[in-house]
Amino acid sequence: MRAAMRQPADVFLRSVEVIGVSDLTRPVEWRALLKNIETVVHLAGIAHAGPEVAVQTYDRVNRLATAELASAAKVIGIGHLVFMSSIRAQSGPTSTGILRETDAPHPTDAYGRSKLDAEDAVRAAGVPSTILRPVLIYGSGVKGNFARLMDLARKPWPLPLGLCRNRLSLLARRNLIDAIHLTLASPTAKGETYIVADPEPLTLKDIITALRAGAGRRPGLVPVPPALIALASNVLGRTEEWERLGGMLVADPVKLLDVGWKPAPDTRANLAALVRETRL
Repeated sequence: MRAAMRQPADVFLRSVEVIGVSDLTRPVEWRALLKNIETVVHLAGIAHAGPEVAVQTYDRVNRLATAELASAAKVIGIGHLVFMSSIRAQSGPTSTGILRETDAPHPTDAYGRSKLDAEDAVRAAGVPSTILRPVLIYGSGVKGNFARLMDLARKPWPLPLGLCRNRLSLLARRNLIDAIHLTLASPTAKGETYIVADPEPLTLKDIITALRAGAGRRPGLVPVPPALIALASNVLGRTEEWERLGGMLVADPVKLLDVGWKPAPDTRANLAALVRETRL
């Protein structure tokens, strides 16, 4: 077993060979890394970056590096490549309808487009592959939108979110790992694309309530109309941040469930447990 990392760390069993690679803004000698390897899980990419990141950087890191890896995997004869894409390859940060794999993809920013282009590159390479599109991932140390939710829950004062009934699909990191294991073990997963999400979406109100419950605190949510929050966010120059938290994004994982994926079902309990484990 081999792990290629930009910043090698002592996080694996001693049986795992850890190799340092470039940050993917430069070409990697993938063939040498793939020698004597049968399956590959490609997780690397750039995601939690601000608007200052150029389109070319997203393309180089997310699309071109993936294309180079997939081409090398095809030449080497890799039996199965699992590519970690994103729900953002399929949709913008919000969606008015429930997302399914059969929907035509409509990414709305450079990150989402680079992930969709990377998916196309994997398919074009002809290597046996599975593409996973996870939603917002939660777990210790995660960044991005979930870090913003954790920050909200940490506030000691009441929050004006009591009427926020917009539903959001979340994904426990443990459930994502189980999905990877399932696809690697399933020959029928080759050639397929799967949305990966906890089975039950939660409202923003539910999420904050669960996070605060894990800390042994009352919800402390004040019933303020979301339209007023949106207006205040606009005045404060935080419109995009509110759209990500206050909008709806529901993704249906039934296709993955139908092939035997068994995620831990209670997202509320998972969120509360996360807070207890991290001592929020």
